[in-house]
Amino acid sequence: MSLAVRVIPCLDVDAGRVVKGVRFADLRDAGDPVALAAAYDAAGADELTFLDVTASSGDRATMLEVVRRTAESVFIPLTVGGGVREVANVDTLLRAGADKVGVNTAAIARPALIGEIAQRFGRQVLVLSLDVRRAAGQPSGFEVTTHGGRRGAELDAVAWAREAADRGAGEILLNSMDADGTKEGFDLELIRAVRAVVDIPVVASGGAGRAADFPPAVAAGADAVLAASIFHFGEVSIAQVKRALADAGQPVR
Repeated sequence: MSLAVRVIPCLDVDAGRVVKGVRFADLRDAGDPVALAAAYDAAGADELTFLDVTASSGDRATMLEVVRRTAESVFIPLTVGGGVREVANVDTLLRAGADKVGVNTAAIARPALIGEIAQRFGRQVLVLSLDVRRAAGQPSGFEVTTHGGRRGAELDAVAWAREAADRGAGEILLNSMDADGTKEGFDLELIRAVRAVVDIPVVASGGAGRAADFPPAVAAGADAVLAASIFHFGEVSIAQVKRALADAGQPVR
C-alpha cells in the first residue's frame, strides 16, 4: 500500500499575519494564522506549513508566538521555515511546537548545516525548502533562488536537491517561482526532474488554481501537494482536492 498523498495548506506569515502574493510580490492580507490553521485542521488538512516570508530578526519573536499558539490549537504536523540559520534556531522552533523545520538560504550558504541538523534532531525534522525558477544557464534548466526568491543562487536546482538529500535532508519543499500564485497548475517538468534524483518525499508547491491541478503533480512524482491562496480565499477546499486525488486513483487520508 502506497502512502497517502498529503494535502498541505501553506501560511506565508509576515509580522503575525498571513499574506499571499503572485511570484512572491504584491502581498495581500489573508487573515490570522492561528484562526486559519485551526480551520484547516478541522477541514481535513494533513499538515500545515508556516513560512516566515520576511524573517527579519525583529519579527522573530512574533513568529515564535504564532507558532506556539498554532501548535496549541491544531493536532496535525506543523512545518516552520524562514530565517533558520543555525542548529539553535531549529531547537527553538521545535520547543515552540514545530514538528519539522524548513531551511533554505542558510543551507545554500553553508551546506554542512543540513548534516548538523539531521544528526542532532533526525532527518525527519529537516525540510529543504527550494525556491526554483527556470534558468537557461543551468544544466537542468532550473536554478535555486534565495532571500525569499529575490536572488539567484547560481546553483543548479536539481543538483542541489540531490546533494541536500545526500547530506541528510528528510523532505524537499519544491516551490516553483514561475508558477507561484499564477493558478495555472504545478510545474510538472520541475517535479519530474527532482523526483528522478532523490528518494525522499517531495512536496509540490506553486501554481495550484483548481482541484484538477493536484493529481498531475502527484503523477509527476510529488508525495504531497501544497497550496496557499486558493485555500485562504475559499476558491478550492481541502475536501475538493482530496476528492480529485481519490478520483484519479491516488490514495488520500
